[in-house]
Amino acid sequence: MNTSAGTTARLLGAGLRALLVLTVLCGVLYPLAVTGAAQALFPGKANGSEVTVDGEVVGSRLIGQRYDLPAKDGQETPEPDLTWFQPRPSNGLGTNSVNTRYELILSGATNRSGDNAELIRRVTEAKAAVVRDNSVPGHPVDPADVPADAVTSSASGLDPHISPAYAQLQARRVAARNDLPVARVEKLVQDHTEGRTLGFVGEPRVDVLALNTALRELVEGAAAP
Repeated sequence: MNTSAGTTARLLGAGLRALLVLTVLCGVLYPLAVTGAAQALFPGKANGSEVTVDGEVVGSRLIGQRYDLPAKDGQETPEPDLTWFQPRPSNGLGTNSVNTRYELILSGATNRSGDNAELIRRVTEAKAAVVRDNSVPGHPVDPADVPADAVTSSASGLDPHISPAYAQLQARRVAARNDLPVARVEKLVQDHTEGRTLGFVGEPRVDVLALNTALRELVEGAAAP
């Protein structure tokens, strides 16, 4: 009986010592080493790939954000500020946890099939809004020209990029709202279009934050005396 109790005590002691050592190694020393290496070698990426303008952090290269007008009293979802290029929809996840604001706490796809009634309704409404918002006098938007990323969210719901086609579709509206030449805004889109990674991975894309940052500089430059 005493031998059995002693063996149990030794095993418990060994287990507790192993737990303590592994906790220190894996829970303290390893995270500190990885964090230190990341801060030393890739400080920008380690700190969230922050984008800074005039000394102020305005966003991240990895996370999309909306450009909206201030919400009115009783308004759940504010209207988009059409002076800016707009990102793709951020709707993700299921009906009970829809991410409409690029909130980092919610990330995921809707996982709805192509014939899902809710998905069809949402896409139809989004397409009508894109056509309405981006049509300018003399240049109505053809619904057939609305790209898929203008009316659907990405798999994560946090994509910071849009397609060059969606950016170009918005160019006339952005030019009109900011009293800028259309050709100048279209050139801005071309200058901020990124090619495929390594020349063959993925699709050409436009970072909305970088594009709007350049747009702000263009507007301020045009307004300067």
